[in-house]
Amino acid sequence: QVQLVESGGGLVQAGGSLRLSCATSGRSFSSYIMGWFRQAPGKERERVASISSSGAFRYYADSVLGRFTIARDNAKNTVYLQMNSLKPEDTGVYYCAAGLPNYYADNAGYWGQGTQVTVSS
Repeated sequence: QVQLVESGGGLVQAGGSLRLSCATSGRSFSSYIMGWFRQAPGKERERVASISSSGAFRYYADSVLGRFTIARDNAKNTVYLQMNSLKPEDTGVYYCAAGLPNYYADNAGYWGQGTQVTVSS
């Protein structure tokens, strides 16, 4: 069993930055593909970024490429999402996920409770 706890969300003006963190429990963190997803009001959940178990490979949605960076620290069982140049359309609930079957999957074995990110114009 893996538990995930996100933090770092909040309210920021357009053009600003936030860093989300996802602390996990469990011994298998370093073996999981990890991902960040988001869901805006009235929209389906979408994958924002994913990262390989070692951290060597990272994949991003086109909408965030060049602005967001996913990273992980396997010693701390934590995955991060650095979000720069934020736009109002980045607003939503951001979820951390563990155990994606592949880098482009929209499903995962474990999910956090989500953290709200609101970008004002």
